[in-house]
Amino acid sequence: MSRFRKQLLAIVPILLAFASSCTQKAAVPPPPPTEVGVTRVIQKDVPVYGDWVATLDGYVNAQIQPQVSGYLIKQNYKEGSLVHKGDVLFEIDPRPFQAILDQVKGQIAQAKGQLAQAEAQLALAEINVKRDTPLAAAHAIAQSQLDNDVQSRAQAQAAVQTNRAAIQAAEASAEQAELNLGFTRVRSLLDGIAGIATTQMGNLVSQTTVLTSVSQVNPIKAYFPISESEYLQVADRLKPGAGGDWLRNTNAVPLRLTLTNGNTYGQTGHIVFADRQVDPQTGTIRVAGAFANPGNVLRPGQFGRIRAETGFQRGALLVPQRAVTEFQGKYQLAIVRADSKVDVRDVKVGLRAGDMWIILSGVKAGDQVISEGTSKVRDGQTVSPKPDENKSEGA
Repeated sequence: MSRFRKQLLAIVPILLAFASSCTQKAAVPPPPPTEVGVTRVIQKDVPVYGDWVATLDGYVNAQIQPQVSGYLIKQNYKEGSLVHKGDVLFEIDPRPFQAILDQVKGQIAQAKGQLAQAEAQLALAEINVKRDTPLAAAHAIAQSQLDNDVQSRAQAQAAVQTNRAAIQAAEASAEQAELNLGFTRVRSLLDGIAGIATTQMGNLVSQTTVLTSVSQVNPIKAYFPISESEYLQVADRLKPGAGGDWLRNTNAVPLRLTLTNGNTYGQTGHIVFADRQVDPQTGTIRVAGAFANPGNVLRPGQFGRIRAETGFQRGALLVPQRAVTEFQGKYQLAIVRADSKVDVRDVKVGLRAGDMWIILSGVKAGDQVISEGTSKVRDGQTVSPKPDENKSEGA
């Protein structure tokens, strides 16, 4: 047997094995369709909510400043504690003001003594005029003597008026001195939380010195900006209740506050007012809400999120939020057609309602949308739809 024949006989089994393996591979069935969870598009009337970032602030904030200048000698409150209107927070050295008051009181006593002397001189002048008037008429005395008596009486009357005016001026000075002496005890202007003192004992303070701040925090305000369109949706409910009380407005917009730790605050708030104008740069209007704050847990400067119902949309088409995907600035839904093939559509989304999303165009009620497994499918792919077990609100 030739060498070529031997090589050919050796290759034949290899070729037969390769052909057999190719036949076996061609006979392997295709993989089953990808299993996905689907939810039908539902249509129902839903409330529409808005969410905004809020900043908390005191319902009333007061800067505590002295009304007189002097040296600070005492701090009577504990920083961060609750104080009441009229409580003495700081004391300024009262001695200079006490000295001024004593001096003015001495001036009043002196003026009263001078008034008494002037009144006595006036009384004597009156006696002289009454005595000399008939004598001058009878030419028993010279007319010049009566004229002197009349002039003396006028001078005495002027002295009395001058001393009475001096007493009034001194009494006014004494009243001001008493006020200044009282102002050495710097008091709180309202009930609230007193902040950290901004100056030290022994410092010289004046009317421009801010000693601390006091904030009324029960209730507490929450400021947040809303869009002009959102404002128009709730404008008819931004009216005060009986007696101008916003919190008694039975038609008021209820507010829910979510804190930075993710917890929802236990008290429901209400809108108390909207700013006078829309910001032309941002297109928003600033709104203030009020929340009861028992225990003073909330403090000025905190952040949170405000959620409120802004309207009601009838016949809204709803899908779970997890069914919507965003691709290059567009929103898409994967629809399963009757032939089990995927149809990826661009849709226009509206507001969110709970964990559902309002779809404005691109789908109709009853369409099957893929809500579980959207990342595993592509347009035109055949899938095996199964009902999504993760039920959404309103599903």
